[in-house]
Amino acid sequence: MRLTKPRIEPVSDEAATEEQRELLYERAEPGKPVLNVFRTMVAAPKAAKGFLAWGRYVLSKKNDLPPREREIVILRIGFLCRSGYEWTQHHRIGLTAGLTTEEIERIKKGADAPGWSEADQALIRAADELHHDQFITDATWAMLGRHFTQKQQMDVVFTVGQYTQVSMFLNTFGVQLDEGQTLDPDLKAY
Repeated sequence: MRLTKPRIEPVSDEAATEEQRELLYERAEPGKPVLNVFRTMVAAPKAAKGFLAWGRYVLSKKNDLPPREREIVILRIGFLCRSGYEWTQHHRIGLTAGLTTEEIERIKKGADAPGWSEADQALIRAADELHHDQFITDATWAMLGRHFTQKQQMDVVFTVGQYTQVSMFLNTFGVQLDEGQTLDPDLKAY
């Protein structure tokens, strides 16, 4: 976490405009509170509307990466961007998508950590290269191509781009963890 308090306060139900309420509750799970990420995004409702449409693609079945592989990419970017909020949310989602707790911890260590398949290494290397140089090298692209279709390779880039942007606004706006969540010690404020 970069900030210990929000720069942009999450929009409460009481303060929300009609447009903001529609955005907040069109995706809400019945009986569950609306997450701080969405309450913060709706401070700019027109931006939130466009952003959420793209985010739905990345998290949908239209993204051809299987959920487990998609979560490897998202978690690696969340970790590289030091986005405690992103890491916390996707830790839970990653477990649901089939990652083990040990694999999630290993994502922090990168592609050279023992135990990864070549396909998983390719995903992590691609995320690292995009994060550091905004480009996937020929060697990593070829490694991805041995395990993933061209559309899946494109979806790796789309997913990294989406979650880099998410991490940027989570960090900069100071989005705080939701009630009951605990920050991973490796992502403490600095």
